[in-house]
Amino acid sequence: MYLTRRDNMFNIFNELFRAPFMTGSGDIAGSTKLMKTDIIENGNGYVLDMELPGYAKDDIKAELKDGYLTVTAKKTSEKSEGSEDSKFIRRERFEGTSKRSFYVGEYLNEDDIKAEYKDGVLKLEIPKESEPVKEEPKMIAIQ
Repeated sequence: MYLTRRDNMFNIFNELFRAPFMTGSGDIAGSTKLMKTDIIENGNGYVLDMELPGYAKDDIKAELKDGYLTVTAKKTSEKSEGSEDSKFIRRERFEGTSKRSFYVGEYLNEDDIKAEYKDGVLKLEIPKESEPVKEEPKMIAIQ
């Protein structure tokens, strides 16, 4: 089969997007697979519904700094099988962190954003920008 120059270019770009940094094997690209987010605009602002199944509320942090809302979820778990008296047959550990950032505007402060975590979904209600506010990095309380 004869490939045209156009087919070759298509294959090059196809391979580029299969590279490890594009498929989610790294921290940054993998976050979007683990933290699927729906963004809905309503009359007063925006609602972000972020899927975080398997995380406890205490595993999730939301921070507002320099106009960026950053959500970080960190998970640590350990599995063991067999008895304490015997040699290990199986013992596994997992530790992972996912992080996503969204630009929400420089004029919001942490009190403007409402956050709730329920049934594996983090819901963030973000108003549209208003007046300028000088901000320091502060954590957002998750209900």
